[in-house]
Amino acid sequence: MNEGSSGFSLRRVAFSDLPRWSEDHPGLLLEGIRNCLTHIRSGKSYRTGDLGLSCDDILPAYEAALRADLLDAGSARQFFEQHFEPFRICRDDGSQGFVTAFYEPEVEVSDTPSGEWAFPFYRRPADLIDLDAANRPAGMDASYRFGRSAPAGIAEYPDRRAIDQGCLSGQGLEIAWGRSKVDVFFAHVQGAARLKFRDGSIKRITYAAKAGHPFSAIGKLLIERGEIDAATVSMQTIRAWLEANPDLTDEVLWHNRSYIFFREADVSDDRLGPIAAAKVPLLPGRSLAVDRLIHTFGYPFFIHAPSLTHLDGGQAFARTMLALDTGSAIVGPARGDIFTGSGAAAGELAGTVRNEADFYILVPRSASARMAG
Repeated sequence: MNEGSSGFSLRRVAFSDLPRWSEDHPGLLLEGIRNCLTHIRSGKSYRTGDLGLSCDDILPAYEAALRADLLDAGSARQFFEQHFEPFRICRDDGSQGFVTAFYEPEVEVSDTPSGEWAFPFYRRPADLIDLDAANRPAGMDASYRFGRSAPAGIAEYPDRRAIDQGCLSGQGLEIAWGRSKVDVFFAHVQGAARLKFRDGSIKRITYAAKAGHPFSAIGKLLIERGEIDAATVSMQTIRAWLEANPDLTDEVLWHNRSYIFFREADVSDDRLGPIAAAKVPLLPGRSLAVDRLIHTFGYPFFIHAPSLTHLDGGQAFARTMLALDTGSAIVGPARGDIFTGSGAAAGELAGTVRNEADFYILVPRSASARMAG
C-alpha cells in the first residue's frame, strides 16, 4: 500500500475486484483519450498532481490505445487489463468517497437586453488577473486564484453581489442576456451552457475565469436555515425554493460570492459536451471532474457507487471514466463530479446525484510499482 501525503493511501487490487467490471465498456473512453493525446502532443502537458502520476507515465498506454481494437467491450477490457493496474483510493479516516454530477444547461437568451431579458452572461474583464504565490498580495487568502489590477495594486475582485448590482455594466462584456437570474446562476454552478437565441441559433459558452472568491453552496445555506431537508436537497429542490421565494432570491444567491466569466466555444459536435479544464470536450456519462491538485487530467478512474442507480437503469453505477475537469467544490482524493450530458434531461439526471462511492485509479503498469511503494 502506498501511503499518501494528503490523508489517503492507494491499495493495489485486481480488475476482478472492480464491481461489474466484466459488464463495462472502457473503450467508450477512446475519443477522450485521442483528444487528450492531441492536446499533449501539441506541447501542453497537464500539470502533474500531488499523486505524482504524469502525462509521460500515461503516454505509452494511450499511444497503444490508438493502435488497438477498443470497439468491442471485451477487447477494450482486455486492453486495459494489459496496460493498467487498478488501485483503490483509501481515505485515512475510513470514509468512502463521494460523487455529485453536473451537466451543460440550455438557457434561452437574447442578443439584446430589455425588461424581460435583463441578466447577462459576461466575458472575462480586462482588469481580472491570474494570481499565484509570486503576485498574490500579503494577507490575501491563498485560495484566491484571481484578483483585480488597479492603480493602487492588486485587490480582491468584486463579488457576485457587486457584479449583479452593475459594477461591470457599460464595458461591453455581455455575451447574451437571460430572462431568469436563477438560470444564469445555475449556468455559473455548472461552468458552461448552451445559449438558445430567439432566432433558434445555438451558441456554446464555457468557463473562462472566475472572480476569485471561494464557492459557497446555497443548498448548504438553505439546509442550515431549515428551509430544505438535508435528505432531499438537490438542484431541483433548490430551484423550487428559489421560485417560491423570489423576494429572498438575491440574498441567497449572493451568499455564493463566487462569479464565473465565460468565453464562446464551438458547438460543432452535439454528441460531446463543452471543452473543460483539460482543454478537450467532455464525454457524456464518461467524464469526471476531480481535484486537480491531487490528480492529473487524462487519467482513467473506475467509480462504483452502490446507491447511485438512476443513471444506469436501476443498477448500481459502475463505470470507467476519464478525468477531464475540475471544480472549486471538488476537493479531496476520492471526490468526483460526473458529467451527465447537455440539456434538461441531463439536468434531471445530474440534480439528484449525491452518493457515496468507491474510487479506483487505473495506473499505467510502467508506474504501478512506484505507486505500490
